[in-house]
Amino acid sequence: MIHSPEQKIVDAAITSRHSVRAFLPTAVERADLEQILEVAARAPSGTNTQPWKVYVLTGAAKQRLSGRIQQAYADPDVDRVHVREYEYYPNQWTSPYIERRRKVGWDLYALLNLTRDNKEGMHAQHARNYDFFDAPVGLIFTIDRIMEKGSWLDYGMFLENIMIAARGRGLDTCAQAAFTQFHTIISDVCQIPANEMIVCGMALGYADRGKVENSLVTERETLANFVRFLE
Repeated sequence: MIHSPEQKIVDAAITSRHSVRAFLPTAVERADLEQILEVAARAPSGTNTQPWKVYVLTGAAKQRLSGRIQQAYADPDVDRVHVREYEYYPNQWTSPYIERRRKVGWDLYALLNLTRDNKEGMHAQHARNYDFFDAPVGLIFTIDRIMEKGSWLDYGMFLENIMIAARGRGLDTCAQAAFTQFHTIISDVCQIPANEMIVCGMALGYADRGKVENSLVTERETLANFVRFLE
């Protein structure tokens, strides 16, 4: 099998993508952001509905959103006051998903020297989500409330395109479902209309390779565990 240079470039962009949780303060050019989003918008969508909407936050706007959410997250009643509009994860975990979830969590905490009894440290690490892990760019994604499950599937391809296009430009990302809990704050700060629902957030920038948390690269199952070839 002959692999073209184009194949190798695309494969490298895909396989080098992983969730980055510490970024350099280096600014990202607006022209690069616009190009990444234009490329990503080539994602397929049922009957070309293109259900994605994106709010790009930098500078004071990003700080304003982070500050509001950090203040809310520090409230002991945060889970009662701020309730997600949709469940990202299952209400009842089963094998093998619970084991995978636990492994990535404890692998990250081990790198950061956070033990199971250090609830304060884990809380502080989770809070870093709301600063977009210090990335210079924060992205908030929304979808029109009238759209159904098919459009959410389309949305995933759009998000992946952003992450791959970013890698092709030497940038890194971290998709963040954590933002969905604070949809009321996000809608207020970003002036998002009532007909739009928060899908997720995403940090985007240049990875700080000196941070230990960025050495975490999650494992993937072998083809034998999730593929069946039928002939």
